[in-house]
Amino acid sequence: MALEEPLLAPRPSSERSSIRYAEEEDALLTGERTPRRESRRGWGFWREVGAFAWAIIATIIVIVLAVVYQHESAKGHHDSRNNWGPGGKPTGKRNLIFMVSDGMGPTSLSMTRSFRQHTEGLPIDDTLILDQHHIGTSRTRSSNSLVTDSAAGATAFSCGFKSYNEAISVLPDHSPCGTVLEAASLAGYKTGLVVTTRLTDATPACFVAHANLRRYEDSIAEQEAGEHPLGRVVDLMMGGGRCHFLPNTTDGSCRGDDRDLVEVASKNGFNYLQDRAGFDSLKGGSEAKLPLLGLFAGGDIPYEVDRRSQNDKYPSLEEMTRTALTTLSEATRDSEQGFFIMIEGSRIDHAGHGNDPVAQVHEVIAYDRAFAAVLEFLEKDSTPGVVVSTSDHETGGLSAARQLHKSYPEYLWLPGELGKAKHSSEYAYAKLKEYISGAGKDDHESKQRAYIRKTLLEEDLGITDATDDEVEILLHPDPQVSSDHVFADMLSRRAQIGWSTHGHSAVDVNIYASSSQDAWPLMGNHENIEIGHFLADYLDLDVAAVTKRLQSSSYWTASGEEAVDQEKYSWLGDPLGSKVRTEGLDTYHGDFRKRSIDECGCGGLH
Repeated sequence: MALEEPLLAPRPSSERSSIRYAEEEDALLTGERTPRRESRRGWGFWREVGAFAWAIIATIIVIVLAVVYQHESAKGHHDSRNNWGPGGKPTGKRNLIFMVSDGMGPTSLSMTRSFRQHTEGLPIDDTLILDQHHIGTSRTRSSNSLVTDSAAGATAFSCGFKSYNEAISVLPDHSPCGTVLEAASLAGYKTGLVVTTRLTDATPACFVAHANLRRYEDSIAEQEAGEHPLGRVVDLMMGGGRCHFLPNTTDGSCRGDDRDLVEVASKNGFNYLQDRAGFDSLKGGSEAKLPLLGLFAGGDIPYEVDRRSQNDKYPSLEEMTRTALTTLSEATRDSEQGFFIMIEGSRIDHAGHGNDPVAQVHEVIAYDRAFAAVLEFLEKDSTPGVVVSTSDHETGGLSAARQLHKSYPEYLWLPGELGKAKHSSEYAYAKLKEYISGAGKDDHESKQRAYIRKTLLEEDLGITDATDDEVEILLHPDPQVSSDHVFADMLSRRAQIGWSTHGHSAVDVNIYASSSQDAWPLMGNHENIEIGHFLADYLDLDVAAVTKRLQSSSYWTASGEEAVDQEKYSWLGDPLGSKVRTEGLDTYHGDFRKRSIDECGCGGLH
């Protein structure tokens, strides 16, 4: 006989077991066995099965949708034109302001932020305006180098294509590519350029001109003045570079011929301004008439740290920006289209090339003020718009730290040392050259040393502890080392700021925007050509059609008569030699081997 289960034995905890044992307990209490229920699968059971099945199906659907969404998002990341985000792609009349902080890398922001906080006694959360609008980063390589120059970098912005270092809006096959500014002009937008370097320099040139090499600045000036296959394409230009517009028979000219491009520009409708008085006559833009050409310096406008003591001679980047925006806004008030303008903080790059931390922090602050002015304009203007800002590359390999000795380094950088300087190294160098070749030419060396120590180092650069060796190298410079680099290194060492090169670096650079919603496609990390795509797409421009039109002008001449007996695209200047790479990266050739542009096509400075 099988043993019966004890009354108090542990029982299973399932729902069905609980019901069975409850029936048995009722029988013990009443003396009657409760009839056992039939094991049937009723409506409740099938309802539970259905709910369970639906839960599985819904889970599968959610997983599939998530995978599809992730895939489409990834596609959108690589093709910014299909990923406008909240609100969708803008429609109707709109303005686009594109700003380029030439040569400004992430460390430029770190250095300038700390410098400003230290010298102005600000708290650590008082940052630059740019810091508050950071949305992404850009990869900067060109078609023939991981380290781009400004020409290839700006070609990526203007045309949306990679090209070789030194190319001014031409492709690796030496054919012209249409630019976003040219397309905007042909579509009825007003257009503008504002820079602090020469208007014929690489970045502005890439928006309004085409040349096989950036050094063809005389030809670039001609195209900017209106001698262009598409005619005049720019309505407003402000900056430096007057020397390329003046005939070589005139003082202050740097042209190779006797052409007067100021006269050419005037015949093409430009109102010409050449000095601060002319700029002030615009009354902030309310009295400006387009088209307008303002050439406020023979070459580059001085660094901001030096310009501020010459404010009566040169307008600042912020002033030019405000005036240009007001001018273009007034000019498009009653039109169906808005405007496109490129604004460049050009000389951040030059400060990097010179390894001059004082010049650089003041250039970045000046650019930050211009960016703030643009934000203020967008907030007040009745036409919707967006500003996008980025750099073509980083210059100098800047680091906010420097090991001065072979022993273990100090974890320091000292912004206060930069705050003592009143001028740039470029300014001190110019004064030194003027003194040595002029008033101090016949002075005894002891007097020359005293001038260097007291006037240049102490008064201009704030250096009070210069060594005899440092003064000596300035008085008797190394032929291979420019004295402005010596001044800059003296400043950098005292502030413990490091530089790895007098050229460019391949570091990713930042992207900023007034609105992450309107600039949604540029959030994250992108190739620089994607910024060019965004500019064209934001304004609904057909840049490809402009490229086709330019490439049909194979034998164009300024006279308007095609010269079919000339080489194709001769108006772009002499093509590069056969040894120059326009695509593909270079390889290692041995330590310290210096090669020319004719050997590698690596590009020049800036």
